[in-house]
Amino acid sequence: MTLWKTRKSVAQLNEGSKNTLAEYLGIEFVELGDDFLKARMPVDRRTMQPAGILHGGASAALAETVGSVAAGLCVDPEKQNIVGLEINANHIRPVHDGWVTAITRPIHVGKTTQIWEIRIQNEAEKLVSISRLTVANRTLSP
Repeated sequence: MTLWKTRKSVAQLNEGSKNTLAEYLGIEFVELGDDFLKARMPVDRRTMQPAGILHGGASAALAETVGSVAAGLCVDPEKQNIVGLEINANHIRPVHDGWVTAITRPIHVGKTTQIWEIRIQNEAEKLVSISRLTVANRTLSP
């Protein structure tokens, strides 16, 4: 059984990222499973810090992007939208180049809030960063 109230294709998710921070950072959605969403981001001039490694803020932006999009798929867009309340990130190992991949899964999907865990891995599938995102489900005015 799928978690999603709104079902979109990966292509539709990527189209929805046009002209946003996600597009600028090179974030691409790559897989939508029954209970997870996966996206990737390049480690390049846009996402690196001056020390030549992946910027923690870029990791947080990837985490918030994939978590927020997943949370949005869990509400009826005719009745609700979601807004971020809090994100935290623990950075575990540096990445110098290549791609990082984020996978998000829900911890809690309720009527008024959602909590998502986002694990970011390098190309060797080693954990780079782990985040937790809390969002509010906002009821739209009639």
